[in-house]
Amino acid sequence: MVVIPLGLIVTVCVVDVLAPPHIHLGPLLVAAPAITVAFAGAWLTALMGALAVAAQVLIGVLRGVLTTANIQAQIAALVIVSTICVTVCVVRDRRERQLHRVRSVAVAAQSVLLQPLPTRAGPLRIAGLYLPAEEEAELGGDLYAAARTDHHSTRLLIGDVRGNGLAAINNTALLLGAFRAAAHRQATLPRLAIHLDGAFRWDTSQWRSQDEQDTTEDFATAIFLDIPDHDPVVHLITCGHPPPLLLRGNHLTPLTAEASHLPIGFGGAFGISAYDVQTFPFEVGDLLLLYTDGVIEARNADGVFYPFTERAPEWTKDDPDELLRHLQDDLLAHVHGHLNDDAAVVAIRRLAV
Repeated sequence: MVVIPLGLIVTVCVVDVLAPPHIHLGPLLVAAPAITVAFAGAWLTALMGALAVAAQVLIGVLRGVLTTANIQAQIAALVIVSTICVTVCVVRDRRERQLHRVRSVAVAAQSVLLQPLPTRAGPLRIAGLYLPAEEEAELGGDLYAAARTDHHSTRLLIGDVRGNGLAAINNTALLLGAFRAAAHRQATLPRLAIHLDGAFRWDTSQWRSQDEQDTTEDFATAIFLDIPDHDPVVHLITCGHPPPLLLRGNHLTPLTAEASHLPIGFGGAFGISAYDVQTFPFEVGDLLLLYTDGVIEARNADGVFYPFTERAPEWTKDDPDELLRHLQDDLLAHVHGHLNDDAAVVAIRRLAV
């Protein structure tokens, strides 16, 4: 890229010196620092500006017109434009450094809140994928987490908090913290669901007046799963969330619960004191896909939803990490790189103990 402004300076010098007296290409030298500012920093931009000024002085000397008002005006214009370009570079570089620091904080926050899932938990091979809808965002309203229990089982949570922005991130952090604090010690899945529902309602309403509580609806759809190590089944509680998909070979089965409970945050308000646990077979070699509605409701420019249940069986034989890589590429290609909502997917394969 540096060759472009340098070549422009050399070309203008040669042509302007060899051209007839009535032809003046010196004003084109202003393009050299203007082009450099697009790809380089302040020092290189200043260098190109200085070379452009030096070239204009050289042209004036060789043509014997250095003392004329026209050449002096051109030199002054080059100095002013070069100074402006350097100033723009300095401001831009400062803002880029600030943005880099903000991104670093965002990445650190994501690593604390949405911690990576373990690649192995007992006989399970696990992989997670999170795709934020907002560009440059690292965390939104979708969430997932896993925990081991003392009963030789793995518990997982996947959920989708209502809304977006800072409020959604705050509620996401609340649910993840409550799950990590309780998942390993709660005796049953229903007790875990009751605990999270109560913690969510209490924390999101403790500082609000009664009027604010009546007009504000904070809730999250979620699925709680418990997968024992030595029993080929999966236990789950569904709270308004899309059903998991069980892939066995090329056959796909939605694990639709007989009773889907209200989202987290509504249970206690409606007097729900018990949660029904559904049990489904989950054998060695089976693959379980958990996902949020950002996947199945992703639309392309023509308004066509992403065919998740049609595409998923194509990657059944893949490793969970490889499957999610295929899914990410295919999903982003379907929406042309622009998701309307955050999307999260968790892939779990049961291996032999």
